[in-house]
Amino acid sequence: MKNTQKKELAVCGFEAVKALAKENPQKIRRFYYTEERMNSFGELCKSLAKRKAPYNKVKDEKELEKLCGSVHHQGVVAMIDQPEINPLDSDVTNKWLHENESALLLDRVGNANNLGAIVRSAAFFGVKNVIIPLDEAQSSITTSSYRVAQGGMEYVNIYSVKSIVRLLEAMKGKMLRFGTDVNATQPVGKLKELSANKAALIVLGNEEHGISKQVKENCDELIIIPNTSAFGESADRPIESLNVAQAAAIVLYEMRK
Repeated sequence: MKNTQKKELAVCGFEAVKALAKENPQKIRRFYYTEERMNSFGELCKSLAKRKAPYNKVKDEKELEKLCGSVHHQGVVAMIDQPEINPLDSDVTNKWLHENESALLLDRVGNANNLGAIVRSAAFFGVKNVIIPLDEAQSSITTSSYRVAQGGMEYVNIYSVKSIVRLLEAMKGKMLRFGTDVNATQPVGKLKELSANKAALIVLGNEEHGISKQVKENCDELIIIPNTSAFGESADRPIESLNVAQAAAIVLYEMRK
């Protein structure tokens, strides 16, 4: 939940707040917790006390619900400044090329929980870069995405771009550009072979429509997660595609294995 007056964002969920406290405690402006969580955040409270930042034990969990707008707070809420997403520029992409870093590019993934799950998978598989478009259809960093990321927000860099197509055009010949598509012919299992250990830009599409036609036209390869169930490769799929967050985990696994 955002506090627009104070320009704050509530971070809730035990793992999310624990990672925040470990990696970026300086971001926390205020901290609230239940008695059951008190012993888990002693060091954070000491740190907050040193810089005279407020921290309070709540008497009723409903106080936490009001702060974060969710019943899934797991006994902790930390208030941080509303995160600013840095625009992607050539300095960043040049660093990726120099250090052979890959990135995920999201084509209007609108569900905050999906964004959080993608960030969690990216952190798990060691992919540090996620790019989102400046588009109303694209979810940004929210309380829900922070919680679902389970601490992944502290280990992944999120950048913004005005135009996905322009970014793909700029990366032509520099990074290998892969798009996920249900009509592709290249199986995801060949991703490692196709990328030849070069930096890759993996495009994941919108939950309803997938990646756009223009985006497809600017990818070097389109990949698919084949259905290898008892229905067989040639049979009609009972389910056409996976949730975008599930697809992200499979793609990242294949890229890293």
